Amino acid sequence: MAWTNSKDSALRERAQAVIPNGMYGHQSVMLMPDDYPQFFSRAEGAHLWDVDGNRYVDFMCGYGPNLFGYANPTIDQAYFDRAKLGDTMTGPGEEMVLLAEAMTKQVTHADWAMFCKNGTDATTMALMIARNHTRKSTILVAKGAYHGAAPWCTPLKNGTTPSDRANQIFYDYNDVDSLEAAVRAAGTDLAAIFASPIKHDTFIDQELPNPAYARRARELCDEHGALLIVDDVRAGFRLARDCSWALVGVQPDLSSWGKAIANGHPISALLGSNVARAAAGGIYVTGSYWFSAAPMAASLVTLKMIAETDYLERTIALGERLRAGLNESATRNGFALRQTGPAQMPLIMFDDDDSHAKGYLWNSAMMKRGVYFHPWHNMFICAAMTEADIDEALNAADDAFKVVRQSGPLGPVEKLSFLSRAMEGA
Repeated sequence: MAWTNSKDSALRERAQAVIPNGMYGHQSVMLMPDDYPQFFSRAEGAHLWDVDGNRYVDFMCGYGPNLFGYANPTIDQAYFDRAKLGDTMTGPGEEMVLLAEAMTKQVTHADWAMFCKNGTDATTMALMIARNHTRKSTILVAKGAYHGAAPWCTPLKNGTTPSDRANQIFYDYNDVDSLEAAVRAAGTDLAAIFASPIKHDTFIDQELPNPAYARRARELCDEHGALLIVDDVRAGFRLARDCSWALVGVQPDLSSWGKAIANGHPISALLGSNVARAAAGGIYVTGSYWFSAAPMAASLVTLKMIAETDYLERTIALGERLRAGLNESATRNGFALRQTGPAQMPLIMFDDDDSHAKGYLWNSAMMKRGVYFHPWHNMFICAAMTEADIDEALNAADDAFKVVRQSGPLGPVEKLSFLSRAMEGA
């Protein structure tokens, strides 16, 4: 059927009356193309349906949680079975111990685990533990890195105070000299170095970690008695079956996890080594839903599938198929793409598109042809995708390139000025 958005438009109008701006956060209508759907009715496998019935091959995977496919029957059955017996109870079920055992078995550096709900919960706990362990205050954070939406780390300064962001020094990801300068600036007050597993900032090319940078971060923490924290919320189990920095031979003291660890069921985790165990036991953190048993049951099955299936190799192969096909199609249509980061977490940008106008137009054309791409955020390949899904995306991309080619000169994407203004000085 022809693409339509009448129901979505009506919901947007209603939302404006009862939700600030009609939407907030990563799906803000102030950041996404105007014609992108905001409301969805169902999802299955690699596919997503909006409220108007339009079907998409979904390369956002719920912004990362969908690893084995939406509505995966094995994972969801574990969730439903546990929920029937009891989910959010006065205390946790035995699944909490089982999951902590499974996570520490799966992740090399981990000796203990704590569970929460969002990535922000896990990174904030890591911050507190590092300061409790060292009795110091200063943390080092890479410029542009995203570690959550709490006042200490939200990318927009609106609603925060200078004290919320005190005791932070910023360095350039993958730049050893910049990292060492930040450590010197911290002096005797260094509590932790935060690092993303890869540079997955928005609007700019992704970078894999330089092993020399990762090793130096580990050395500097050891030299200064600080903790090394790898924020694996977004990339966890998408790059490796271990903490992502295992690929460069570096083990952190703490790692934060979320998104894919229960295939979309709401749970996140903080894993740590014994060096930080006492400090972890000395902070107070909790949440009404942090001990819910059903997401833990789903996570146990997800971890089993991570250990026993070839999901990782398949997502890499599918990502490489997509990357090669897009390069060929772009060249044929007279464009050059920058495809950066791991193939299974693609970020796709046009060369010579500082205004993002080509990217927004191309992504909108893809969306109207049944493929949900994102114009400025890294995407994800899930294990439920097939070669046919990739080929469907490539066919849509070829048509979308023609739309851009025929559009003539394009002006800047005006709505992006909101983001640049809001992030100014963040």
